[in-house]
Amino acid sequence: MLPPPKKYKTMRTFGCMCEPVAPLTYHMPVGHTCWRRGINELCLQLCRFTLLPSSSPITWGTWVACARAMGHGTPDNMNWTGLLQNLLLMVHLKQSVCSSIQLSVPEELGPGILVGSLSKHFPPLYQLLTQEYLWMDSNTGDIYTTGQKLDREALCPKETKSGDCFMVHNAIVGPTGDLIQFLVIIEDINDNAPHFDMSDIHLKVSEDVKVGTIFLLDDQARDEDIGINGELRYHLQGSSGVFTLKVENRLLIKLVVEKALDRETQELYHMQLVATDCGTPPLTASAGLIVTVTDVDDNCPSFSSESARTVTIPGDSLENTLVTQVTATDPDLGSNAAIVYSFSPKVSERVREIFSLDSHTGHIRLTQNLHSFKSEELGLKVLANGPHCPPSGTQVTVLILPQANQELSIKIGFIAEHHNQTMVLPENQPPTVLAVLELQGDSSFKGSSLAIEDDVPFSLSPQNGKYLLSTSKPLDYEMKDEYSISVVAHVRLADGPLILPSRQTIRLLVVDVNDNAPHFSQSQYQLEVEENNVAGVSLLQVSASDADSGSNGKLTYRLDEDTSAIFNIDSTVGQLSVRAPLDREQQSVHKLTVFAQDGGSPPLESHATIYIHVLDQNDNAPGFRSTHFIFFIPENASPFTQVGRVEVKDPDEGENGSVDLYVVNSSGLFGMDKSQRIHTTTKLDREAEDHHEFHLVARDNGHPVALVSTARVTVFVEDINDNQPKVILPNSNSSCLTVSPSTLAGTVLTKVYAVDEDSGLNSEVTFAVVAPESVQNQSPFQIDPRSGTITLSQQLLPKDVGMHHLFIVVRDSGKPTPLYTTVWVNLLVNETISECYLDKVPTWRGPSDLVLSPSKAPICDVETARSAQVILFIGLTMILTSVSLLLVTACLYLKYRSLQKNKRGCASENEIPLRLRDKYYSDE
Repeated sequence: MLPPPKKYKTMRTFGCMCEPVAPLTYHMPVGHTCWRRGINELCLQLCRFTLLPSSSPITWGTWVACARAMGHGTPDNMNWTGLLQNLLLMVHLKQSVCSSIQLSVPEELGPGILVGSLSKHFPPLYQLLTQEYLWMDSNTGDIYTTGQKLDREALCPKETKSGDCFMVHNAIVGPTGDLIQFLVIIEDINDNAPHFDMSDIHLKVSEDVKVGTIFLLDDQARDEDIGINGELRYHLQGSSGVFTLKVENRLLIKLVVEKALDRETQELYHMQLVATDCGTPPLTASAGLIVTVTDVDDNCPSFSSESARTVTIPGDSLENTLVTQVTATDPDLGSNAAIVYSFSPKVSERVREIFSLDSHTGHIRLTQNLHSFKSEELGLKVLANGPHCPPSGTQVTVLILPQANQELSIKIGFIAEHHNQTMVLPENQPPTVLAVLELQGDSSFKGSSLAIEDDVPFSLSPQNGKYLLSTSKPLDYEMKDEYSISVVAHVRLADGPLILPSRQTIRLLVVDVNDNAPHFSQSQYQLEVEENNVAGVSLLQVSASDADSGSNGKLTYRLDEDTSAIFNIDSTVGQLSVRAPLDREQQSVHKLTVFAQDGGSPPLESHATIYIHVLDQNDNAPGFRSTHFIFFIPENASPFTQVGRVEVKDPDEGENGSVDLYVVNSSGLFGMDKSQRIHTTTKLDREAEDHHEFHLVARDNGHPVALVSTARVTVFVEDINDNQPKVILPNSNSSCLTVSPSTLAGTVLTKVYAVDEDSGLNSEVTFAVVAPESVQNQSPFQIDPRSGTITLSQQLLPKDVGMHHLFIVVRDSGKPTPLYTTVWVNLLVNETISECYLDKVPTWRGPSDLVLSPSKAPICDVETARSAQVILFIGLTMILTSVSLLLVTACLYLKYRSLQKNKRGCASENEIPLRLRDKYYSDE
């Protein structure tokens, strides 16, 4: 049984956890969590939901009542059998359900990620009791992550790193409000890089270790992840093959010596120990591995090949005078490098008498004052000793010169300018005589001579027992401004070959002249400056130097006189600044010439070039050539027809000047291609809308903020003749109008109303009656070709009584071919003003080409319904008439027939047959 979590208070009386605070995290094999948590929650639910009113506060007495209500006495003597029975009863009643539902959630997920659902296991509704890391949709049961990220390493203790990480959540599900529990397994991701406790690992290795020696490294890297994400691999960097790494069981890191070590060759090895995990992608960490090679005594002291020397000392040298110092070397360190100096046992007693040797420093000194009036040469064999080493030796020869009776002197006669025994000479002078030197001294000196020590640009030339001191080449102040000329007098004694030297030092100062022009550290400067800079900002400091001194080396800076006034340079320090903001669109590169001039006479100068590259900023919005574009397009244009081209430019460069065009508020009728051309996306209908207005938006791709400009576009749809005229009145081909025979000529009888949805000439309609000219000339009716008004052109005659069918063609004036429609106008000339109607619509029997030859149409053949009724009535009358009236009837019939023929002939003259198209317009 696991101990209760820290966030619950445990009641020992019956083992219930009474104050659940939040979902707990467990680390145990799957299957144990449910039992542990189930007991606690079932007990809690039994007391809270089953036995107590919802408003009752939970107190100690309440818990006792809870325990008693479970049927087994007080908390002190309750038995576990009864408790388990009640718990099982609660499970049976679904007041608390222990579920085996598990959800796996990778750690570090963002908010709003679906991780699972309870809908497959339980019906709605759903309520998650704790929503610290997860929240649940109450309708669908879907479980999502919240804004609080799941961090497995923070939620799970380090001591349980190898186990799974769980969170237990409670939820109420179903219409009956069942309490369930489910596990959320937090899966590890590779979100933790390995890390070393120390940034540097130090290891000391003796230089005499054998190749193959292994050293165990205790400083291992740690990775908070688990599984393959926390599995580490190691390798070594920067070892140059001297060391290698050997890893056993992925835990033991061993450093192997692969080459012989020599501290005197290399004392420190700086390497990197790199740890890489096996996650995807892999993460790495490194620590410095510093191996110090410790010294062993594997070297002996030794003198260099140049250690042997000859030393000359005067015969009157004093006690403790340092004669010379011998030095041996030992590459080892510390006590291993200790050297002890001593004279060889073979040196003479004379040497031991007048010389001493410091065993530690190698100083050889005089042990007494010398008073020697003759030359003497002594040999000193010095040994250097080290521990466990044979001695190393060197030879020192000491030449003791005899003590002189009188010192020599050198008399100097200056020729060049001089001050206080110091000569002064301007630089760059040709070889010049500086002084006359003369050797003065005891007459016993014989064969004396003067010479110049060291390698200096001076020479001595003998002349009449004296010496001329001259320069051997022009002197350069910038190379050396002062010389100390050491003149040595070599003297031979009158009674012997010994040489007694005497020295005199002569000082010479070189005076600077302006022979060096200023020199810039670089001949060209490349500078990048963002446009719209702050006025007065410093851009660059140029630097020049002058090898001359004083005013000859004092520099002033200036800009070329053609340079723009917005640039300024400090004449003293060479600081370049700009007085106004730069604009790349006006000038992208500024070329400046800066001069440096010294203060010599005459002055010298040099120059350098400065290139200032002005970097672009997105400070210009795209610009249209016009703020309002007007285009025209015919209405019959097919989709993707080009409407027109707009021109937009952005003076910025790069992405700042790259412009994208968008069409807005066009209802999808227009589009834009990459070449800034507007095109249609569908066919346009002028009659639906004669013009379209929309806006173009030009947006650049600048940073940090894209700039936008707009332009208005108006597209006028040009009309084409695609609509035929439409007759409004008469509204039917079968309509009829009664005309009285007494109607006066010129009377307006009716009017044909027609419209055309086109515009301009395409919408101008004309009216015409289609019939042969002979018929038209006899017709008493005429139509105005412009207004469509039908008037009585002449007084009606008796022959005009009857039905007149006028076939009217209504044409527009469209090009190239006009469109037309037709309509029948039916006029009945009759004395009786009664309702006029037709039994059937007249039929056009003329040619189909109404437009080209309307006047050549024949008269239509129409038999009226009224005539047929009259004939039928007379026929019935005749049948009923008696045979006796046969003759009378026959006469009457013959007369009637004669009348009918006259009537038909009149009707034929009055009816104007019109032609029809294959499908002529009719409202019926």
